[in-house]
Amino acid sequence: AKSFLKLGKWAEHEAKDIFLARKVYESALVELEPEEARQARVFKQFAAFEERQGEYQRARVIYKHAIKLLNLGERQVHLQGEDDDITDNERYRRDELYKAYVAFEKKHGEKDGIENVILTKQRAEYKKRLAEDTFDYDAWFEYAKLEEDHGDSNAVREVYEQAVSNIPPAQEKQYWKRYIYLWIYYAIYEELEMTDLDRASKIYDACIAIIPHTKFSFAKIWIFAAKLHVRRKDLTAARKVLGRAIGLCGKEKIFTEYISLELTLGEVDRCRALYNNYLKAMPHNCKAWAKYADLERSVGETERCRALYELAVSQEALDMPEFLWKGYIDFEIEEGEGDKARALYERLLERTGHVKVWISFAQFEGTEFGRGVKEARTIFDRAYNRLKEEGLKEERVLLLDAWRVFEKTKGDVAGVSAVERKMPRRIKKKRMQKDQETGAELGWEEYFDYHFPDDQSDASNNLKILEMAAKWKQAQAAAADDDDDDSDSDSD
Repeated sequence: AKSFLKLGKWAEHEAKDIFLARKVYESALVELEPEEARQARVFKQFAAFEERQGEYQRARVIYKHAIKLLNLGERQVHLQGEDDDITDNERYRRDELYKAYVAFEKKHGEKDGIENVILTKQRAEYKKRLAEDTFDYDAWFEYAKLEEDHGDSNAVREVYEQAVSNIPPAQEKQYWKRYIYLWIYYAIYEELEMTDLDRASKIYDACIAIIPHTKFSFAKIWIFAAKLHVRRKDLTAARKVLGRAIGLCGKEKIFTEYISLELTLGEVDRCRALYNNYLKAMPHNCKAWAKYADLERSVGETERCRALYELAVSQEALDMPEFLWKGYIDFEIEEGEGDKARALYERLLERTGHVKVWISFAQFEGTEFGRGVKEARTIFDRAYNRLKEEGLKEERVLLLDAWRVFEKTKGDVAGVSAVERKMPRRIKKKRMQKDQETGAELGWEEYFDYHFPDDQSDASNNLKILEMAAKWKQAQAAAADDDDDDSDSDSD
């Protein structure tokens, strides 16, 4: 090869015989042994010669032939055995050959040619990165996006197929979260870009088939698959998918999406059946109870709505009971059933004495459905005494603030004055902080305490009683001393 290259160089520069030089380079590729003809420097010098002669198309053909023959560019990822057969010098020359091709395209190529060179290099980088770690799902996402933007549909599908074939080795959900989105992106590409809804549906089916549902599942996959069937106008298939999802996945999102679908279609009976299954699986879910009751109310089934609320509040364990009770009370108020709402407040206060319940109860009595301002004051007073007995100072302050606002809006000046006389004074105090585990003292901290006027009067009354008891005890002691003195004098 070295001799051919020297002869070609002499023919071009010394003999000035371009035809002879070209013939020499062509003969080098044909007559030399394969291992000699496949050397990178042969192609590089031949292409550079054609470039100097202005034969850019010939030079491009030579470069592309070399890249394909020597596995450069996107085929730059070799097997270890192939790398062992190439010397370091030859590997360096091949890298230089590829760089020369890139420079050639940037100098003489068109826009498409330049972009193709850059894409070829990017593909090579992604393939090398994925050869090192086939579970690098971020690399698969980037590679697929590259092909979507610049490649054809076959290339995109090939990338996605290779990507989803790399199933996470461990059946733990944390390793599957990124992997699942490869399937989702694949299906979305088929639906939106290729408008092939059938193929997208098969992709979702394949994804569902490989997920180990006995250990974990993904509600989003079931929902996306069902919605795709809806867009295909195949409601039967959508219902089958969601039905399977309830059995295999059983997450709250599945129930809500299925119910939303049936409600959109106006299938109230199907919604009721789904809510029944929903509540059997999650009887503690207050939002499910409330939405079921809202459904019955929206179709005019007031008694069914009331029965559902009654059944809901009778459950032993609820995740947000306050939300459910509020919905039940608001329902009765909106229906104009003031007595039933009042009874619900009383039942709720038997379970909890939270200050917000007392405030809401008192405010209700001040509305058109209540018994008026007088009854509202009675409720506020009951609440104040109850919180006072329990020693809840901050809750008493909240109650008094709400009571004062109520008196200003619906009461009178006397009512406002009465409430303000109950308002406490805020006093800054200090207390020693202690470690809960060791009991060691951590230092003093400042805090605010509340002194209520009626608490102070009670305290003063207690002090008077103690003083009177002490005086009485002293009087008894003095009387006993007098009797002792009298007995001594009699004995004398």
